[in-house]
Amino acid sequence: MTPASKESPTPGQPAVRRRSVLGAAAAAAAAPTLLGLAGTAAAAPRRTPHALPGGGDLGPNVLVFDPSTPGIQATLDEVFKKQEKAQFDSGRYALLFKPGTYHGLNAQLGFYTSIAGLGLSPDDTTINGDVTVDAGWFDGNATQNFWRSAENLALVPVSGTNRWAVAQAAPFRRMHVRGGLNLAPAGDGWASGGYLADSRIDGTVEPRSQQQWYTRDSAVGGWSNGVWNMVFSGVEGAPGQTFPNPPYTVLDTTPVSREKPFLHIDGGGYRVFLPEQRTNARGVTWGNGTPRGTSLPLSQFYVAKPGDSAATLNQALAQGLHLLLTPGIYHLDQPIRVTAANTVVLGLGYATLIPDNGVTALKTADVDGIRLAGFLIDAGPVNSETLLEIGPAGASADHSANPTTVQDVFLRIGGAGPGKATTSIVVNSRHTLIDHTWVWRADHGDGVGWETNRADYGIRVNGDDVLATGLFVEHFNKYDVQWYGQRGRTVFLQNEKAYDAPDQAAVQDGDIKGYAAYKVADSVTTHEAWGLGSYCYYNVDPGIVQHHGFAAPDAPGVKFHDLLVVSLGGKGQFERVINDTGAPTSGSTTVPSTVVAYP
Repeated sequence: MTPASKESPTPGQPAVRRRSVLGAAAAAAAAPTLLGLAGTAAAAPRRTPHALPGGGDLGPNVLVFDPSTPGIQATLDEVFKKQEKAQFDSGRYALLFKPGTYHGLNAQLGFYTSIAGLGLSPDDTTINGDVTVDAGWFDGNATQNFWRSAENLALVPVSGTNRWAVAQAAPFRRMHVRGGLNLAPAGDGWASGGYLADSRIDGTVEPRSQQQWYTRDSAVGGWSNGVWNMVFSGVEGAPGQTFPNPPYTVLDTTPVSREKPFLHIDGGGYRVFLPEQRTNARGVTWGNGTPRGTSLPLSQFYVAKPGDSAATLNQALAQGLHLLLTPGIYHLDQPIRVTAANTVVLGLGYATLIPDNGVTALKTADVDGIRLAGFLIDAGPVNSETLLEIGPAGASADHSANPTTVQDVFLRIGGAGPGKATTSIVVNSRHTLIDHTWVWRADHGDGVGWETNRADYGIRVNGDDVLATGLFVEHFNKYDVQWYGQRGRTVFLQNEKAYDAPDQAAVQDGDIKGYAAYKVADSVTTHEAWGLGSYCYYNVDPGIVQHHGFAAPDAPGVKFHDLLVVSLGGKGQFERVINDTGAPTSGSTTVPSTVVAYP
């Protein structure tokens, strides 16, 4: 999340000032009561552990439409009115559209709102209209447009171009835009996102003021510009490799990918489709009819509701059921334990897990094919050693044929209230695919301060052969990403160092000034990464010096491509880009220092 002023930039110009704070109380006060929709997440009934049927209804905050549903636009507007400013509120909504054609809709998406089609292909569900994210609620500044998503729809935009002005944790997946896509807010205010995958944009994608973006396994009709860091892997129609000017990092294919599970309807019943794994992937998965993969009936899922305990969820898992987390807040007094191979845990509408007593929110066994997707983990007030653990310590099984995938799983420490966690994500299982995550130690909101929402480490990778596609990791007290496993790969990183470090001593790593955003351990002999960016904005002590953004051993098998560091408005400085290589950032000018290849 990049600091910004309320002034509007011209396209291609970066933000240079800190975003203003919208606290939890202000957000709650600004969100009116939603009328005419049954129930809220907080009001959902508690169910007892013995009631564990598979299937069931999806709860009051999953709104399902078909083309004959009356008043669709009014319902969409009502949800948006509640969620537009509700940055740290408890409302959670999933808007689902059955296959068919819908006319004249504009689905504006606020916080914790997901919209999706229920066909097997995006083209099964066509909206002659728009799915819009803009920033009117924040004076045209889109840098806080978090926690929302669009999936599995075809759009025919009214103006010819759909607006999707987002920051982190706002995926645009499995979409077909029969026109162009604008990634900036109206007036070209600040924007700091984002992520697009398995999508076809028939027209041109216009990043305009977007500072960084990652596009994976998609097709675009054109790409118009870049600010700091635009990364493409497996994208038909992507621009050529030109980093740093324009700042395009381009991989012809994605080494390994497996698309996110999604809900669909077949014969009137809900099912969950599990796309198959691809290697050296390029382009969309759905372009030639039915996608490749398997489909599970909802009868094989425990449909969880807010109020269900961790014991209830674990009993369902022990009985061999998958989990579908319906929208709302889930408080946990013990970890959710995913122990069976090929288990799916899928969230709708930003279902949120909160460990109340310092436990880990979710742990997986060292087994094949677990899929975690579409939910938020919010640290509780008692420090958790870890929030998400993929495989136990010492995990060593080979999962190359069927890895665990972690997709659109977002973690937050502070912001919605006091929270602490020593390490947010620990990855022990080999071959894990981390496909789009935002791991955020909050820099604004409620419960924010250098020690108040203490979180030393963002992601620690211990397992070998792990691939990350789309890392957004920000503001940790020490290292944001630590990599100990062999043969790790990362495609795209967006990072900001913690704004609120009180002084140089607080971020001193032995003899090194500042903790690197991305550190590969000295024991690693093989590692490769493409398109990594780290920014500093030390607004408490602007005199803090960060020696480098990236640290790695000097080994023939450790390679980096297209790195940049930025000092935002001169609040802190980088001396180097990686290790002792790269020019320092200069004064108060917000201009990246870059390294095209290391070593």
